[in-house]
Amino acid sequence: MTAALDDMKAVNVKVLDVRGLTDFADTMIIASGNSDRHVRSIAERVVERVKAVGIRPLGIEGEREGEWVLVDLNDIIVHVMLPRVRELYGLELLWEPQEAHAAAAAGGPRGGRRHSAE
Repeated sequence: MTAALDDMKAVNVKVLDVRGLTDFADTMIIASGNSDRHVRSIAERVVERVKAVGIRPLGIEGEREGEWVLVDLNDIIVHVMLPRVRELYGLELLWEPQEAHAAAAAGGPRGGRRHSAE
């Protein structure tokens, strides 16, 4: 799955384990594209790749507009979004464990400011 995103130069790819947070999926993948055409192309490549291995998507939403395309692969949900749409909805904030946000705010390993030893 992430290979298809890498092939299409998806930006800021995050793979979130959402088991225990919801029962509709085990994994959520969030990625950005640089334009609506790029977002649609990334989502199309994901669909091509999963079909090639015998997986049929349960649904694809948002392809026409291309600002946010959702590909439902049953246990895996793939969101491909324009950066401004991704920032607006903040899916990572909804689905990442709260400890990750606390670490990011404190400058931990997942974000925030880092200081180098000089």
